[in-house]
Amino acid sequence: MVKWNDELDAADTAILTVLQQEGRISNVALAERVKLSPPATLTRLKRLERDGYIDRFVAVLDRHKTGHDTLSFIQLTLSLHQHQQIHDILERIVAMPEVLECHNVTGEYDYLLKVALRNTQALELFISKKLIPMPGIARLHTSLVLKEYKASMALDLN
Repeated sequence: MVKWNDELDAADTAILTVLQQEGRISNVALAERVKLSPPATLTRLKRLERDGYIDRFVAVLDRHKTGHDTLSFIQLTLSLHQHQQIHDILERIVAMPEVLECHNVTGEYDYLLKVALRNTQALELFISKKLIPMPGIARLHTSLVLKEYKASMALDLN
């Protein structure tokens, strides 16, 4: 079996796996879970952060409790594919707080946005006031999420 990363051993992988589920776990509890001493665990954790394996620690909020009941995916096609135009459009899109994710994709559309808003009226305003008037967007297609069955940020490290 080919290992996904030759720089990390089983203890590093165990640390990353636990942290993906329990980001606020104490160093002592983490050390117990991965069967290392607390100082060894802390040293490894700091190295994993320094080397970029851990991008950042965040709190994942329940979007319903914060009033963001409408989740949608918006596919965009650009009218021109010139470097500066693409850069300008992406700069504007990634600055929008409603946009949770923005991906360059293959297929019929150029970009896929994951957008969270309070309701469908806010979604309509977002599309009509922010996206449609943006120069360079040729067309868009919106899919409204009816029910979320899995939402995870955890990667399979095995």
